[in-house]
Amino acid sequence: MRWLVGWSSVAATFGTAGSVGATDEGRTVHPVGSQLLWGDPDPLWAVGDWRPDEVRVITVDPFTRLAVLGCCAATDDQLRVGLFAARGGALRHLTAWPGSYTVVVQSGRRVTVIGDLAGARPVFHTPWANGTAYATAALPLADLIEAQLDIGHLAALLACPDVPEALRDSTPYAGVRRIPPGHALILREGSREITGYEPVASLAVAAAQVEADRAVDGVRNALVEAVRARLTAPRHAPETRAPDPGPVPGMGPAERRAARGAPAPGIGADLSGGSASATLALLAAGLPGVPGTLLGHGTGAGERLLAVTFNDLAARGQEPELERAGAIAANPRLHHVVVAAGAEALPYADLESGPLTDEPSSSLITAERHRRRLAAGSADHFVGDGARQVLDAHPARLADLLMDRRRRHLVRPVTALAKADGSVLIPFTVYRAARRLARTPYRSGIEAAADRLRDRDFFLTAEGSTLDASLAALTWSRPGPAARWLTGEALAEVSVRLQESALRPTSVQRPGEARARAALARRAADHRVFEQAAEVRSQRLHAPFLDNQVVRAARVLPESLRVQPGARAAILRTVLAGAGIRDLPPGWGAPSHPTATATFHQGLRASIDTLIALFDAPLLADAGLVEARVVRKALRAAAEGERVPLDGLADLISTELWLRRLLSRRGTCWTGSAAPKQRAVAGGVVPRRSL
Repeated sequence: MRWLVGWSSVAATFGTAGSVGATDEGRTVHPVGSQLLWGDPDPLWAVGDWRPDEVRVITVDPFTRLAVLGCCAATDDQLRVGLFAARGGALRHLTAWPGSYTVVVQSGRRVTVIGDLAGARPVFHTPWANGTAYATAALPLADLIEAQLDIGHLAALLACPDVPEALRDSTPYAGVRRIPPGHALILREGSREITGYEPVASLAVAAAQVEADRAVDGVRNALVEAVRARLTAPRHAPETRAPDPGPVPGMGPAERRAARGAPAPGIGADLSGGSASATLALLAAGLPGVPGTLLGHGTGAGERLLAVTFNDLAARGQEPELERAGAIAANPRLHHVVVAAGAEALPYADLESGPLTDEPSSSLITAERHRRRLAAGSADHFVGDGARQVLDAHPARLADLLMDRRRRHLVRPVTALAKADGSVLIPFTVYRAARRLARTPYRSGIEAAADRLRDRDFFLTAEGSTLDASLAALTWSRPGPAARWLTGEALAEVSVRLQESALRPTSVQRPGEARARAALARRAADHRVFEQAAEVRSQRLHAPFLDNQVVRAARVLPESLRVQPGARAAILRTVLAGAGIRDLPPGWGAPSHPTATATFHQGLRASIDTLIALFDAPLLADAGLVEARVVRKALRAAAEGERVPLDGLADLISTELWLRRLLSRRGTCWTGSAAPKQRAVAGGVVPRRSL
């Protein structure tokens, strides 16, 4: 895991010469395995296995400097111009370069840390040493202040995972806060201020509409620049931890390398047969890049992009995707590798191994499955995560169209819904739900969600109709799939959180826009945990759809275009056509959700004994969030094929697994004479929540 950490305090010196920090009492404390980017009076460190080109510092004078960590395509001159612009308050200018990165600006005693638009590169902060400490990971700050678990946050994460009003700015660690996506943290001698750098849409007045063709052109340009930013970056040869055993019957060089856990040099991409991964693979294969590393490693991989397809031998119905992937891989610029795995790679198959992540996510139960695919990839590997949330229209956007009196644009989506469910009453039902949402004020919608939690009024969408899912989404807020298994006390606490949020002043957005941004933030947070859980040494995962400039370009897309059936596939087809790629296989862009649901069901049935044992004495029950017998009953029902929300069970299992890993960890992120004496969650006991 890679992160940066720093702090700002009223103290004039922290004694950071020689890469150490000191408290106001003169005792030293600094992060383990860190490199000091700058010292007193407001020190900043980079921690972890950062590549040399991923850490760039521009210095004008000892009190005016800028640090960029991550993949950023800006030149040094552009960074210098951005530094001077930031001194005048133009923070948005620092988020417009292609790539995915975190920016820290120091101007005198003012320190500004800028998060991204999606939330894939978050920023956390906590009070410490008469000031404020900040980091791009929550666990180091929790270690620094010896934080306990925030059980209320875990309850909200299970009850309403994609509702910002329930999660607020909290984290799983008490006292550690997160700045919202699209915001910056400004520190002045320890005092903190959180400010947004992105304009927010009004509830009453729609933003000026851009022509659909121009908007799609903007998405194409942003996506091409995002891919080019990775291609033009220096290449790196991965570290090898074990020698090549030589020829092995039935295994080629790529398979032997993957078995050793080392990716190939150069650039690679997922190729699942879906539209998002195929778009990135074809763009990366067609754009010019820098072949090989400085030492000549991976020249072939730089000239031919390594495309990796995962073949799940234990799943059925994957044949169309594999055929599409094979047809796309016929491109001479692609080198296709198929990674096959059976029952050993099903979800829930291997829950014992895996690193501790910053926070819980359902990615923990599929990490080993994904790690098999990524180990066969390249040192820089493209993934299509976030495309659905960035480009697709959330069903709640239908209410936005009604607010703008554009009823005719509802015809095609509701007609497609009627065809999928086979009912002539669907158009009227959907229209009535969208009109109700359009007429519901923000405060009333949040209060209704709080009442729904308190009354245990849940939607059941698992293996149900598309109509059920659409109607459940046509609200300001809705309970998550795991909420039905939480205790009444936990639901009551989350309900109180929602009630309090409804009373606070807020920059109210239109309902569809608000729900879409919340869904994107949730997906970006899950992708960040996925990176940590499935991490392969010496490999970098790149998700261009979550980059600032791609998210910003996609937000300009007209809602009338987004809500049309197949809009995402049509937009990406246009993006590829603009790049000169028009020959796509039949069925390109078809959804794959039924296959994923069947895979999760099969994995749960295969590992039911292990999962039942996991909830014999769960830590979630010790925290008062669930009753063990209720969860065990739900697991048995799901294994027997009853209609149970599998994604809700996945949330419960992953949270229980994360708690066990957190409480069994050893060591701390800090060292020095004033380093914390205890880890996060001091004492290793989950505190019983008191209401």
